[in-house]
Amino acid sequence: MSVAPLLEAAPAIPLHAFAAMAAFVLGLVQFAAPKGTLPHRTIGWIWLGLMAVVAASSFWIHQIRLVGPFSPIHLLSIFTLVMLPLAVWRAHTHRVADHRRIMIMTFVGALVIAGLFTLMPGRIMHAVVFGP
Repeated sequence: MSVAPLLEAAPAIPLHAFAAMAAFVLGLVQFAAPKGTLPHRTIGWIWLGLMAVVAASSFWIHQIRLVGPFSPIHLLSIFTLVMLPLAVWRAHTHRVADHRRIMIMTFVGALVIAGLFTLMPGRIMHAVVFGP
């Protein structure tokens, strides 16, 4: 395991990857911690910022080009950028079940499932985790 392939990539890629890894860890903390508390809200805002960085930075990553410079993963980025403020609004209006569902869906889709695809052979994260 070596982070060298990640650090040697274009600047958007390490930004995207490190923000995603931090969001993954904070997301796990959020799932385990008490809800509705000041720490939950504080970590939640940090997580939201990290997820916005993950989604936005993806628009500068073009390793897979299916439609011009973009791939279907960019649709997930758009979806994430739409769902994050919606989830905050749901919490603000005390629609906690909707807030929870959106946040879990975003965590699973944008971090877990998309993250697993980065481990496919030929991808940078595959080289980081499993070696060249």
